[in-house]
Amino acid sequence: MKTVTIIGAGLAGCEAAYQLSKRGVHVDLYDSKPHKLSPAHHSDKLCEIVCSNSFKANRVNSAAGLLKEEMRTLGSLLLQCADRCAVPAGGALAVDRELFSAMVTDAILSDPNITYIPEELTSIPDSGVVIVATGPLTHDALAKDIAARYGESLRFFDAAAPIVAADSIDMEYAFFESRYGKGGGEDYLNCPMNKAEYEAFYEALVSAKRAPVHEFDVMNPKVYEGCMPIEVMAQRGVDTVRFGPMKPVGLRDPRTGHRPWAVLQLRKENAAGTMYNLVGFQTNLKFGEQKRVFSMIPALHQAEFLRYGVMHRNTFINSPKILNSDYSDKENKSCFFAGQLTGVEGYMESASSGLLCGINAARVLNGQETITLPETTMMGAMARYISDPFVTDFQPMGANFGILPELEHRPRDKAERGQAYADRALSDLKRFIEENNIR
Repeated sequence: MKTVTIIGAGLAGCEAAYQLSKRGVHVDLYDSKPHKLSPAHHSDKLCEIVCSNSFKANRVNSAAGLLKEEMRTLGSLLLQCADRCAVPAGGALAVDRELFSAMVTDAILSDPNITYIPEELTSIPDSGVVIVATGPLTHDALAKDIAARYGESLRFFDAAAPIVAADSIDMEYAFFESRYGKGGGEDYLNCPMNKAEYEAFYEALVSAKRAPVHEFDVMNPKVYEGCMPIEVMAQRGVDTVRFGPMKPVGLRDPRTGHRPWAVLQLRKENAAGTMYNLVGFQTNLKFGEQKRVFSMIPALHQAEFLRYGVMHRNTFINSPKILNSDYSDKENKSCFFAGQLTGVEGYMESASSGLLCGINAARVLNGQETITLPETTMMGAMARYISDPFVTDFQPMGANFGILPELEHRPRDKAERGQAYADRALSDLKRFIEENNIR
């Protein structure tokens, strides 16, 4: 019988195993549980939910809801379990975490095509079809093996700055220019501040509430210095940020003809230019505080935040250099990576990558071409984002409408716009499934 090796029995690994099994492929599913747990895990069950029990919005006209509907369309095991053990959470899909884990564990362990092997693999097998889905807290031995195979492409700490939607930036207060005219004229979008605006922003920044840090997230001092949160930097003095990430040298505000007091620079996050990264604004502020404080910058007063900044331990590979858009290794089409290890951010994002890895691993075994879903789908857009060579300073990304191609006719109303994205995505997905005979 044809067999695929999966390393890791979290959300991505379990979803991949299920997808392979229903296509008649045997799976050897390895996980260190129950003999060895990561610092974040406590249960011996598979697919343990370690943080929030919410899988985010469920309505189809939201980015998170569209992702779930695409997964349901493709027959996701995890969505079947989540829908059956949902708890009241307004418009979100939240689950009874113990029941959810138990249901997935039962489904995996009772599947005759899946052999669960409670052992820690310390290296990626050199033969056969393999899916690596060990998550953001990959054990040290395997992490070292991955780093040895891919050079310096393995990150051990996630220090991400926020990303905003391009069309939510107020261009009345922003201007394109590189410092001293170097580089392309539109390499950076500058958000200037005068002295009064900067000082108000500074006071809000140093007093803003920070997210709690888990014991296993405590940073090595050298690493911490290299990815210092903007709010920690600000604690060193009122001008520290203004002489650092917000230095205004080499720039002139076309509105005044003078150099601004301080400048936040934004850099394109994707080739389409629909998303911009806040350069140098790694942060550990609570999400609501990020929205409140960073919106004090005039050009961002109406900004839509597509991803908030985070700082925590997060093992992930530099996927744009390593992976194809089908989640396979560019140098070895029989080796796939799934889950947060690839740089997708979120529970269902991880599961969706596992779903596609399962489909594609089965296709490799059957001598078929692998698939990448249409770029208009959330799953397809995420797969393309994490493998986009344009993305040079790669950081994890969750589902958001900013990674989708622009609509031909874009509604002004946000809910209507989300519904238009969803209608297009689901229509294209169903047609793709039929044309490629995906069952």
